[in-house]
Amino acid sequence: MENKFLTTKYLNSDFSSGLVVFLVALPLCLGIALASGAPLFSGIIAGIIGGLVVGVLSGSHVSVSGPAAGLAAIVLSSISSLGSFELFLLAVVLSGGIQLILGFLKAGSISNYFPNNVIEGMLAGIGVIIFLKQIPHAFGYDKDVEGDLAFEEKTGGNTFTTLMESFDHISWGATLITLVSLLILITWDKIPALKKIKLLPGALVAVLTGIIMNEIFTSSGSSLALDSSHLVTLPVLSSFSEIGSLVTLPDFTGITNKTVWTVAITLAIVASIETLLCIEASDRMDVYKRYTSTNTELKAQGIGNLLSGMLGGLPMTSVVVRTTANINSGARTKLSAIIHGVFLLVSVLTIPTLLNKIPLATLAAILFLIGFKLAHPDKIKKFWNQGKFQFIPFIITLLAVVFTDLLTGVAIGMFISVLFVLHGNLKRAYYFRKETYHSGDVIHIDLAQEVSFLNKAAIKLTLGHLPENSTVVINAAQSEYIAHDVLDLIKEFKEAGGPEKGIKVELVGFKEKYRLENTLEENRHTWVESN
Repeated sequence: MENKFLTTKYLNSDFSSGLVVFLVALPLCLGIALASGAPLFSGIIAGIIGGLVVGVLSGSHVSVSGPAAGLAAIVLSSISSLGSFELFLLAVVLSGGIQLILGFLKAGSISNYFPNNVIEGMLAGIGVIIFLKQIPHAFGYDKDVEGDLAFEEKTGGNTFTTLMESFDHISWGATLITLVSLLILITWDKIPALKKIKLLPGALVAVLTGIIMNEIFTSSGSSLALDSSHLVTLPVLSSFSEIGSLVTLPDFTGITNKTVWTVAITLAIVASIETLLCIEASDRMDVYKRYTSTNTELKAQGIGNLLSGMLGGLPMTSVVVRTTANINSGARTKLSAIIHGVFLLVSVLTIPTLLNKIPLATLAAILFLIGFKLAHPDKIKKFWNQGKFQFIPFIITLLAVVFTDLLTGVAIGMFISVLFVLHGNLKRAYYFRKETYHSGDVIHIDLAQEVSFLNKAAIKLTLGHLPENSTVVINAAQSEYIAHDVLDLIKEFKEAGGPEKGIKVELVGFKEKYRLENTLEENRHTWVESN
């Protein structure tokens, strides 16, 4: 495993980032466990292992792992079909072993085939979901659990119906805490003197302010006071001896149960795909543009899930929300992910009562900013300006993620993107019509950066419709790859097909490896775009 990135050189920024991620991760761990129909502490266990174990073993500088909202529906149905949480934990252990094998088989390389516009669409879609999901919490309407990112909600209704209902259940205390928290978060980094205090991030100040405000409301008997249903709800241990009662062990007697293996394989595949998507996304968001070994990540996740299942924890993946909070808080190395795991472990054992005073409204304010940055309008504008072939897969992925779930949304986006690639390949060359081009014309064909066998039909059709006695200039200056089928086609047309119709074929920009002789110099040619 890669530990060479584990350094204390940037301890100040990593410590503050780890603290912020901890504040975000705590309610998400609990909420995802609740949405999964699992014991609350199972989410905390997964979060701790995601930080302390996967954080150490991962090759990623900024990714943070933990229980994933995208797995909640699978976990819920799996526990039901298996009949016990202990059998489900066995499936989690087995899924970790499968992931470990996938890592050694180098299955992580599949991530290289995720298009950037689909990855960015996924991130923007998650940003929109986070933003919409937090509006009810900001108003104090906590019907849906924190961490549920599904459009169709477990409590009934969907994202939009719950949002609309929240306007009829406004808690002015929660709303006030949200507004004050947002004010702190927005202004904290804009004040140079405060920004320099690395160990006191704005998110921590907002959380402490939220706690203090609600304590004042409560002690004064104000109607603005929030009760426990609007606060973080963490299991409280009366003594360390109770820790054992919160840890559930897997039932290994079910090792021959076919349903257990079906669940294990499903978890391994889905968790691996989600992890690879999130790793690709985290590398794109990384300010320093560092790259992660996806095969190392699969191994790390496999070990993490194996241990999580052994100790009674939920299955985990690399998670976009935590990772985004980490990057936005200025994390430099993976030490921040480890620190967040330490905070989770220490806090749940020592100060659960204090943590249970944190208003969900304050956490909503923190997540508002994360969601906004993920789905920033500038990102949408960027893909709009890049043209329809980039924008349409991006926006469809965004909408599909919002209205379905992460994996379904990405699958739809990938399908659309592949259709566009095929369409682009098939339409890349000109279709020359005789009424448009006439005898004696000089016609330009600029080949694309990559010319695959899919281009052969279109290029063949184009060459076949060139008018007689014309001149065609085929430019390969921008081409990094040209399939042998296409090279043979061009060579045959230059040597036989063209001369037969009196067509003069000029070649320019072809690299030596293509073994086609250039008949024009690049600096003597004026290019005409062919797309």
